[in-house]
Amino acid sequence: MMLKNLCGLLVCTCLLTTAVTAERPPNVVLIMADDVSWECFGCYGAEDYQTPQIDALAAKGVQFNHCYSTPICTPSRVKLMTGQYSFRNYTHFGYLNPRDKTFAQLMRSAGYKTAVAGKWQLNGLYHGAAGSQDVNRPQQAGFDEHCLWQLTKTVADPDGGERFWSPVLEQNGKLLSKQDNHQQYGPDIMSDFLCDFIRRHQDEPFFVYYPTVLVHNPFVPTPDSIGDASRDHKANRAPKGSAKRKANFVAMVQYLDKIVGKMVAQVEQVGQLENTIFLFTADNGTNRNITSNWNAMSIRGGKATTTDMGTHVPLVAYWKGHTPVGVQCDDLIDFTDFYPTLAAAAGVRLGSDDPADGRSFLPQLQGLTGQPRPWVLCHYQPYWGKFSGRQFVRDQSYKLYRDGGFFQVPEDLREQHDLAAGQRDADAEAAHQRLSQTLQNAPPAPPVLGGRNATERPTYPDWQLLRDPND
Repeated sequence: MMLKNLCGLLVCTCLLTTAVTAERPPNVVLIMADDVSWECFGCYGAEDYQTPQIDALAAKGVQFNHCYSTPICTPSRVKLMTGQYSFRNYTHFGYLNPRDKTFAQLMRSAGYKTAVAGKWQLNGLYHGAAGSQDVNRPQQAGFDEHCLWQLTKTVADPDGGERFWSPVLEQNGKLLSKQDNHQQYGPDIMSDFLCDFIRRHQDEPFFVYYPTVLVHNPFVPTPDSIGDASRDHKANRAPKGSAKRKANFVAMVQYLDKIVGKMVAQVEQVGQLENTIFLFTADNGTNRNITSNWNAMSIRGGKATTTDMGTHVPLVAYWKGHTPVGVQCDDLIDFTDFYPTLAAAAGVRLGSDDPADGRSFLPQLQGLTGQPRPWVLCHYQPYWGKFSGRQFVRDQSYKLYRDGGFFQVPEDLREQHDLAAGQRDADAEAAHQRLSQTLQNAPPAPPVLGGRNATERPTYPDWQLLRDPND
C-alpha cells in the first residue's frame, strides 16, 4: 500500500538551496509532454490509457498530486525554463526573450553537458521578433546540442512542416527536411538523438530537457498503430470523426509512455540510473476535443482554460536509491520551482542573477519535508487566439480569482459553484483570507483583451517577491 504524503511527515534537514554532496552531481532528465494532463495517466486514475512506464516511475518514486502550470504551452515553457512568474517576463506567444537566464544556462555553468530535443517554438516566429531566424538560439539559451521542431520554421513555411511523420527538424544547425526524414517518426528521431547524447556523455554530468511533441494535435497514428498506411508527410493529416481522433490520441499517449521507458532504459544501460533524477510533467491541460474517463468521471480536456483541467498537470519524480518508494505527495508545486530544484541538485547556490520566485522541491524527492509553498499563482494572458487574461491564486483545496470568483477544488472541478460571501464555512473563510492577502501583494491582473494583436502587454520584472507571512 502506498505511503500517503510521506514528504510532509519527515523532519526537514535541508534548506531551499540544498545541494547534493557527491563527487559527481546527479544527471537530470526532464521530460515534458505537450497538451496532456493527469486524467490520461494510469497512476493518476486514468481509465482509457495504458501508461505502464510512467506508472512504474511513480510506483518507484514520488507522484506529486498538486503540480500547476499555465493553460497553454509557451507561458508554461517560459515559466519552467526561467523560474519566473509570467507577470515578470511573458509578452508574446512562441517567444522566450533571449535576455532571460534559463535553467540550461544554469546547468551548463555548473559543468553539465546539456541537450534539448522536441518542441522549441520560442524564437518569436509568430511576431517576427529580432533574431527569430537565429539557428543558434538554443545554444544561447544554454544547450550544447539540440534536435528541434519549430526552431526557425513554422508549419506554414514552404520548407517547414509538421512534427510527426516525415517531420521538418533542425539538428545542431542543420535543417532536416521532409525528404531527409522520409517515412520516419519525429518522436523517434528526437528521443534517439537524446539517447545518443546520453551514451556520449555518460562519463560526465548531463542535463537532458525533452519537451516532447506528443501528444499535441494533429491526432495521427503512431508507429504502433499506423500499420501499412503511408508514412510520408501527408500522414500528418488529422482523421475525420471524433472516434478516430480519440483512438489516435490514446495511441499517442501510449507511445509517449513507451518513449519514457526508452529514456529510462538508456540511462540504465550506461550505468547511470542511480545517479539520474527523472522528472516527468506536462505543459498544460488536454486538448478540449478529447474527453476521457477518469475515476468514474468524464473529463473533457481543459487546455487554454484556467480550471483544473487546464492548469493541473502530472509530476512524477524518480531517483533510484534517493526517492522514497511509492509516495504520493500533496505539496504544491509551481512551474517556477523547477529552476531552484535543478540548482539544488547541481549543488549551485542561487545568485543575484537567478530568479527567486520558486522554491526547491529537491528535499521532497529525498523523502524530507523541505519548504512547501502555501499557494501557487497563475498570471495568464497568452496573447494568442481568443483567450482572455485571468489571474488566480490557489492552494490544494481552494482557488481565488482576481475578479472575486472563489471555488473549492477538486470537489468542484468545473468551477460551477462560486462560494459567495455568507456561503463559506470556517475553513473556506480562512482560506479566502489567506489567498486574498497573496493577491493583494501580486501585480495587477493581465489585460482582459488578449490575442496576438494585443497592444497592451505590461510586465513587472522588478515586482516584489511574493512571500507568505509565515515563510
